[in-house]
Amino acid sequence: MNKKLAAVLSGGVVLVLTLSGCSDDSEEKLNAWAKDFCGQIQPHLEKNEAANAAIKQKTDENSKPAEVKKTDSEAFQQISASFKALAAALESAGPPPVEDGETKQKDAVRELNASSKSYIELKAKVDALQTKDQAQFADDLRELVGEMATVGNSGAQALKKLQSGDVAVAMSKEKGCQKTKASTGAASPSGSKAPDADAEATPSASATEEKKA
Repeated sequence: MNKKLAAVLSGGVVLVLTLSGCSDDSEEKLNAWAKDFCGQIQPHLEKNEAANAAIKQKTDENSKPAEVKKTDSEAFQQISASFKALAAALESAGPPPVEDGETKQKDAVRELNASSKSYIELKAKVDALQTKDQAQFADDLRELVGEMATVGNSGAQALKKLQSGDVAVAMSKEKGCQKTKASTGAASPSGSKAPDADAEATPSASATEEKKA
């Protein structure tokens, strides 16, 4: 499994939970908007975290290519659904009552839907990978990493722009938008921090190289 892949995936939707501190000066309408939006998204964020955790578990276990492929495919499907659900929730909540709120909302909805579609396309590419040759599988998976980074960051950056200033303050008060314990530090199930996104080499590739040595 590619550790860079695990790091890329674990840095996506979790960004929606990285909020500013609270403020007593938030307006009532903005607080109502945040309550509506945040009240809809928690289950979808939890599903996304579960998908990330499954990928990282396979990384830690240095699993066989067929297992990695199955896990990645299912995770991409789940992450795609999470992005789509976040877009629907944001569209349902409407623009936040702040300056340029409508533009920020529309941009975020568009990017989230685009990311959802892209993850389905990535799923199809992973499904097409051959798993008989472990080293080849690792190489093929590595080629998708750059694309995965772009897809994962696109929707997340749109959300990051949305949750700025007073919007971030209002969202930080709502339980549905507060960072969960599972997402803190992008930790793996074993509690270790996810590998840096710039890390090279995959466990699958290194394991195969050791066998050839």
